[in-house]
Amino acid sequence: MAPKKKVAAVPAAVRKPAAAAKPTNPLYEKRTKSFGIGGDLPPKRDMHRFVRWPKYVRIQRQRRVLKMRLKVPPALNRFTKTLDKSSAETVFKLLMKYRPEDKAAKKERLLKEAEARAAGNEVEKKKPVVVKFGINHVTTLVEQGKAQLVVIAHDVDPIEMVIWLPALCKKMGVPYVIVKGKARLGTVVHQKNATCLALTSVKSEDERELAKIVDTSKSMYLDAPRVSWGGGIMGPKSQAATKKKEKALAKELVGR
Repeated sequence: MAPKKKVAAVPAAVRKPAAAAKPTNPLYEKRTKSFGIGGDLPPKRDMHRFVRWPKYVRIQRQRRVLKMRLKVPPALNRFTKTLDKSSAETVFKLLMKYRPEDKAAKKERLLKEAEARAAGNEVEKKKPVVVKFGINHVTTLVEQGKAQLVVIAHDVDPIEMVIWLPALCKKMGVPYVIVKGKARLGTVVHQKNATCLALTSVKSEDERELAKIVDTSKSMYLDAPRVSWGGGIMGPKSQAATKKKEKALAKELVGR
């Protein structure tokens, strides 16, 4: 074996000057940290995986995983096909224009009417154009064909309360959309939550906007192809195991 060649040393002119040693205080002794039992406190780290989460959070997450793993029937799978963010914003902007009056506004209106009657004046009453809410009320409007647009929340619990509503809307030819958040629908009608809302009529200046939403509804829900089964998505470990088996099987078939 040939001897290794020695590399020539770097010339003194090219060598970098050694960094000046920092002055150390003799009063302070350098001690390395010991993270053993009874020793120094360990550095802060992300404890996210070790947290004991509240029961409702665990149930939410387990339900989400189960819905991914199990096969979901078409009637339930329809509620995963919600409107995109921009379309949902358009829908909510339109709904907010037709919010029903809250308790304070109603009290003020009734006081004014009472004062007018006391003064001997006639009070003119017009039926307000507002958003209708309540599952029974909305169902009646759909059955009578009065509803022009139905907005359904995707996270109603129990889902059986609204699972049949898309089928009824389709049968009656009423445009409907599914949006994220029953709480968002609730804010429109001064409630905590709302399962669904309905518009029976709009002002002339909003007819064009409503027509756009109706077109979106037809393309996504009414005239769309039949909703298929959902779910059946396995976890990363199961997917890796399945791929491994398929690979081994393919290798065995090639070897034959």
